[in-house]
Amino acid sequence: MRRVMHGDVVAVARVLLTCAPPVRQGLCRTLIEKADAAHRFFKRKGRAHPLWGDGSLMVLAHCYPMRPEPGFSDTDYCTCMEMVLSELVAWRTARQITRRHS
Repeated sequence: MRRVMHGDVVAVARVLLTCAPPVRQGLCRTLIEKADAAHRFFKRKGRAHPLWGDGSLMVLAHCYPMRPEPGFSDTDYCTCMEMVLSELVAWRTARQITRRHS
């Protein structure tokens, strides 16, 4: 996946706001995995993936419905932001463990 910036996290959180809370974590993981796959495709083929973009979370997130950014006074939004960050940490940690054992 391309380098993750603040805007990427915001975009994914805005997508998660459109979903019921029980499906958010699965969707978040899916977006991270698709962005990573799209980036690998981009590096191999030299062009963006036809469905998932160039490997940036923001580009992929814009393929989904999004709510406007509400601000941090919205508890639901804060929960979504926290979820995106948590899932990114979990994804990176899992990749580091896999690399050490390969």
